[in-house]
Amino acid sequence: MSNTIAAPLFVSYLRVSTARQGASGLGLEAQREAVAAHIRNRAGTDAEPLREYVEVESGKANDRPQLQAALRHAKHAQATLIIAKLDRLSRNAAFLLTLRDSGARFVAADMPDACDLTIGVLALVAEHERKMIQSRTKAALAVKRDALAREAAALVAQGQEPVRRLEDGTTRPLRLGNPNGADCLRGLGNGAAVATVKRGAQDRAEEFRDVVRDVDPAGALSARALAAALNQRGFRSPRGGRWTAQSVIRLRGRLAA
Repeated sequence: MSNTIAAPLFVSYLRVSTARQGASGLGLEAQREAVAAHIRNRAGTDAEPLREYVEVESGKANDRPQLQAALRHAKHAQATLIIAKLDRLSRNAAFLLTLRDSGARFVAADMPDACDLTIGVLALVAEHERKMIQSRTKAALAVKRDALAREAAALVAQGQEPVRRLEDGTTRPLRLGNPNGADCLRGLGNGAAVATVKRGAQDRAEEFRDVVRDVDPAGALSARALAAALNQRGFRSPRGGRWTAQSVIRLRGRLAA
């Protein structure tokens, strides 16, 4: 009877996201190298993964068909799912919980000792951080809204219009929201209103020029993928909401003007 121990089998899972590649320095080839080095260390110099699954970022945060396919393959082949770098996904609670609850063996090349407990803790931390960010954002907006309301009330009490006068001679309502809305523009002529809208939109777009350059240095991301990357990094659109493919298209158009 042979006492030879069979070499472990691996299924690799990589994620493609230009935004994250730029932020972490871990591109697709670097992920492959990290995975290959771990497999060689565990299974021999000629060992390769049974199959490589590559996830392309989409606009849906929890849409990971390649992850599900990789987990099924690993379970059926009694192999270990390997990812290159766990810490770059440590803020993604949905990914971590999917990994933990799959029942498949897994290993991260950068954290080879991670286990179900590690994943569970990371998921809890990620969810807690998400809620804390939401709470801080709401609290900050409430403070700002109250401050503007008090300032507006003081001006009204003095018989003045509740607006803030800017250096260029224009005014801005003392409230949160789009300063170029209908209430603000009704008092202006059409030409001035259009100019105000365009200037405000262009100024807000310019604030994102460096952000877009950092997130998508090659300009290769689709509008949907760039929107997803901006949302995951916590950036809000110029209107204060989540990024969509359409809002990215508008932003790119203004930055190209």
